[in-house]
Amino acid sequence: MAYTFLKAEGFTVGKSLVEDNMMPTALEIKKRAAEKGVVFLLPTDHQVVDSYEPIKGQDIVAKTIPIEFTNIGLVGLDIGVETVGHFAAALADARMVIWNGPMGVFEEPPFDQGTIGVAHAVADAADRGAVVIVGGGDSVAAITKAGVADRITHISTGGGATLEFLAGEELPGVAALTDK
Repeated sequence: MAYTFLKAEGFTVGKSLVEDNMMPTALEIKKRAAEKGVVFLLPTDHQVVDSYEPIKGQDIVAKTIPIEFTNIGLVGLDIGVETVGHFAAALADARMVIWNGPMGVFEEPPFDQGTIGVAHAVADAADRGAVVIVGGGDSVAAITKAGVADRITHISTGGGATLEFLAGEELPGVAALTDK
């Protein structure tokens, strides 16, 4: 998702996944956040490769570079260590964290490092008393892989349903439970 926002802002994102049709929406979201004084964090660095085509028996070699150094031949697959630090610092005083989605292709080392770093920062926020809600199967897999699932306040494998519930939408399954 970050690459859509970054491309909309004029950054070169190479072969990274982008939803071109969502770039106007991304700019509108950034504008609304700025108008309300909401800090909107995007990656400042990321792990990139020339091609994401693993060859059996060989490790993928990634390099971490600043976002602005991305060229058209690279594909971003995870956030970098600097970004993990920025995200962790932003969570330092959080009273509530809602996390839906990993930071990159966390299923494949070394692209799990950003997600694991953020998972630890989220768990640290929970340890300090923040309510932490993690939604979505990939997010649950990520906090489990990071070894912090037992420190999270609420975990749901239904990421979309979690977001709909938090937005105040009626969920048919929940509504059925309350019918008399």
